[in-house]
Amino acid sequence: MTRYVSQEICKAALTTWGKQKQLMMLLEEMSELQKEVLKNINRNKDNVAAIAEETADVLIMLDQLIDMYDIRDAVGQQVAFKLNRVKEYLGIK
Repeated sequence: MTRYVSQEICKAALTTWGKQKQLMMLLEEMSELQKEVLKNINRNKDNVAAIAEETADVLIMLDQLIDMYDIRDAVGQQVAFKLNRVKEYLGIK
């Protein structure tokens, strides 16, 4: 599974700010991404740069979450399972 943040940085962030703060930051970043996507859809706003920025923030925080709970292998397995299910629905071999 792709890593967006080095394990060293993830550990340093967790040590510096703590698990609770990083979990709250994840929720905040996901909310900001949701807001930008909704602006794009509902207001037909040309905010692709903002979507890219917020997506980067979410990916960084998700990488920290994966390290925090030591679930990289489990997440990778779930991604593979779910992508295979989508392929089946789409009739892709």
